[in-house]
Amino acid sequence: MTTLESTPPVTRPSRGKAARDRTSSIWLHVALIPLALLFLAPLWMMLVFATHPETAIFSPNPPLWFGGAFKENFDGLQADTNFIRALGNSTVISVAYTLLSMLLTSLAGFAFAKYNFPGRNILFGLILATLTIPTFVTIIPQFILVARDLKMSNTFQAVILPTLANTIGIFYMRQAFQTVPDDLLAAARIDGASEPRIFWQIALPVVRPALAALAILLFLASWNDYLWPLIVLTQKDSYTMPVALGTLVGLTRVSWGGIMVGTAIATVPFLALFLALQRHFVAGIAGGAVKD
Repeated sequence: MTTLESTPPVTRPSRGKAARDRTSSIWLHVALIPLALLFLAPLWMMLVFATHPETAIFSPNPPLWFGGAFKENFDGLQADTNFIRALGNSTVISVAYTLLSMLLTSLAGFAFAKYNFPGRNILFGLILATLTIPTFVTIIPQFILVARDLKMSNTFQAVILPTLANTIGIFYMRQAFQTVPDDLLAAARIDGASEPRIFWQIALPVVRPALAALAILLFLASWNDYLWPLIVLTQKDSYTMPVALGTLVGLTRVSWGGIMVGTAIATVPFLALFLALQRHFVAGIAGGAVKD
């Protein structure tokens, strides 16, 4: 005689609990919407001020909607800074820096995560220890090395090369590669795959979300960098976008209209890209946040 095994009843949330959760979610959104508007207010005012003359910006009743002076402000910005060239310089530098730094940090992170070699932990600890060194301590020796010894001032290489081996990037990619199963890599080696092929075709695709998040962080860091390009770039034609905007602030005159136009042009495209890729960014950050 066969007996049927009793299956445990499926528990479903009660309607009362679902209603309470929905109500809590509504109140949470109601509380967060004013905060979101508060944080977005400076961005909105920047976009509005970019379309108004300076007299309207500093009027007792500043405008809250778009005007018709965008072209006038942009023409002044271009005449003062050659902003289009500076924007192109920033684009080339940021893209090149992002790609090269992603390559170096991924290779280093993969080596620290998946290879055992003498002194691995000590070397990784020394790399992390560099995070405790303030940037201002190394910037003068770095400038002497780049500008005087290597004679690379006013070049893209001078901006890109010094920070390619990004410490945060190495640590982040090491954590991401630790999520790749060792058995997967061992199976690839048994099948005869070379180490470069294992890295490019097996390990790297697994951590693609983390790589996308790292790309956004590296590009943003290079795009907004001001201090080092200001020091190493002394010719107007080699200025990056933040350095060019910084020249609009003088001792006797500040071109607020040009500053608003320049920051709007520099901010809006990247903000739109981030909003479009925010899911991949969050997934990459979460995927890289693993413990040893």
